[in-house]
Amino acid sequence: MPRYGFNFQWMYTGEYSTEPLEADQKALDFMQQFGFDFARIPVNYFYFTRDFDYFNPDERILAYLDRYLQACQQRGIHMSLNLHRAPGYCINFNDLEKHNLWQDEIAQDAFVFLWELFAQRYRGVPSSQLSFDLLNEPPEIGQYGMTRDIHENLMRRTVAAIRAIDPHREMVIDGLGGGNIAMPELADLGVVHSGRGYQPMTVSHYRAEWWDGSKGMPMPTYPDCEWDGKTWNIDTLREYYRPWLEIRESGVQVHIGEFGCYKYTPNDVALRWFRDLFQVYRELGWGFALWEFSGNFGIAGHNRPGVVYEEFHGYQIDRELLNLMLESRVQPASV
Repeated sequence: MPRYGFNFQWMYTGEYSTEPLEADQKALDFMQQFGFDFARIPVNYFYFTRDFDYFNPDERILAYLDRYLQACQQRGIHMSLNLHRAPGYCINFNDLEKHNLWQDEIAQDAFVFLWELFAQRYRGVPSSQLSFDLLNEPPEIGQYGMTRDIHENLMRRTVAAIRAIDPHREMVIDGLGGGNIAMPELADLGVVHSGRGYQPMTVSHYRAEWWDGSKGMPMPTYPDCEWDGKTWNIDTLREYYRPWLEIRESGVQVHIGEFGCYKYTPNDVALRWFRDLFQVYRELGWGFALWEFSGNFGIAGHNRPGVVYEEFHGYQIDRELLNLMLESRVQPASV
């Protein structure tokens, strides 16, 4: 069955810390109440590694992950453990890395080592409760020296290493080019393929301060906005996902690991876009996870112009977006 839920920014930004964030119990209670069953937890290895000493992670910090998993298990929520910043690569602020995951053997060895560590740590936890999302949003082909062959070899090596320890662990690989490019070369690997729901970027990333591509963007409209040489509407979205549909038809499970809309897009525009996005996902039978639960892209407290909130568990929730998410599940849970 498809899974539906949210991303939680635990260990996502920052540096080595003895006080990572504990599980957001209230947010997980909200998910349980409304029948959401998927929590993607992006992890930044900086939090448990000092001075790029990749092979000696701090056990005290990793114990926080154990408690996050326990909190999810108590509520029947599947936890997806995602290496968001990996040794030698992150889609954001990659210049902070000492090594290059796509070119340096030590970074690749460290990447495999971390997943072997997690495989050993969580061996015996059913895949119904825990999956491994190996690397958030690999770069564009050619960026940082990454090629399809290099990426394929690293993913195959990592999957084999995990399966040698925990043969039945469910694993996820994100599309290339920031999650956008499908990977038919890995259709035989027996893992979930994770896509993204940010197109057109002129709607989802309007005035995003960290992205140079947002500079000079006009106020977004939808449908029929212009982006990347196309006029975007529900048919354009269907065409965008065609390569993913093709690998799904070969037997690969597809999940949308991230989607969302930044805080400056007018909420009526965002909701029209969300409605079409969800329609496409429902047609394809794909689950999805909103980036994020609470924050500038979230269902809680995003502050897009024109939003109407309702309070749940102390959060200000975009009720219209919540209703769309509930309606868009292939087999909605009762609430």
